[in-house]
Amino acid sequence: MTSPLASPERLTVVLATGGTIAGRAARPEDTLRYESAQLGVAELVGAVPALGGLPLELEQVAQVDSKDMGPAVWTRLAERVAFHLARAEVGGIVVTHGTDTLEETAWFLHRLLAPARPVVLTAAMRPATALQADGPQNLLDAVTLARTDGARGVMAVMAGEVFHPAGLRKAHTTRLDAFTGGDAGPIGRLEDGRLRRWREWPQGEALGLATLPRPGQPWPRVEIVMSHAGADGRLVRALCEQGLDGLVLAGTGHGTLAADLEAAARQAQARGVQVRRASRCAAGAVLEADPQALPASGELGPAQARVELLLALMRR
Repeated sequence: MTSPLASPERLTVVLATGGTIAGRAARPEDTLRYESAQLGVAELVGAVPALGGLPLELEQVAQVDSKDMGPAVWTRLAERVAFHLARAEVGGIVVTHGTDTLEETAWFLHRLLAPARPVVLTAAMRPATALQADGPQNLLDAVTLARTDGARGVMAVMAGEVFHPAGLRKAHTTRLDAFTGGDAGPIGRLEDGRLRRWREWPQGEALGLATLPRPGQPWPRVEIVMSHAGADGRLVRALCEQGLDGLVLAGTGHGTLAADLEAAARQAQARGVQVRRASRCAAGAVLEADPQALPASGELGPAQARVELLLALMRR
């Protein structure tokens, strides 16, 4: 199905957080050596002539390399998204972000807010100064999706493809089409300014901002440990001694774990640590096939499973 754009009066809010899309390099040919989070939101939008004249409202929420994304920025971003969604005149929101942790932020916002209007995350694999920067097209696509009639939920747009937050993963280190959408694939694709959609919009039950700790209160500590050849339980035991609330195990294959690592994880679980199994594979789910196994993460990769476990611990 092809979806039309919304009315010209629909207001779209662009919230910027930094990332490669706002990065600068010393030379136009540099696509790996650059500084992230250098351009402000007005510069990003100003570099896309097609956005001129559209009803946009711009806000700089943060200016970070997304590898440094954390609770403080997540809290601020969620609060600002919720604030703008409560405004009747706002039809949709675009969030510019870095690619490194985009899948985590997308799942965080999806589970926390489950919005009835579109909240679209976008990013870039090349800095704004590159000869063939991908950020401007991605930003245009994100605004287009946010202004599409009937669109709803948290989504990500990269290289023309629209992704559901569940199962979203960065799967390549340098390619422009660096993201995958899990077994179900993308929701749709933006072509010539219009959306061709194949899947339903993301929906869910909002946990709400009250889930988050109050200012000054610590977030639960949830760590990720990978299973590999020769993996033992020393790292898990060390983390437990330091104080650990949750543990995500990035297992091999279908979430399988080295015997010594699994034994340490079960000991941690017996001490009250919440444990989840994911897979270090780039695609595929970890299903609850064995009732005796440690709890599985489903279609969430290790990074998203950690966010899910964080939120679960906050709700306790």
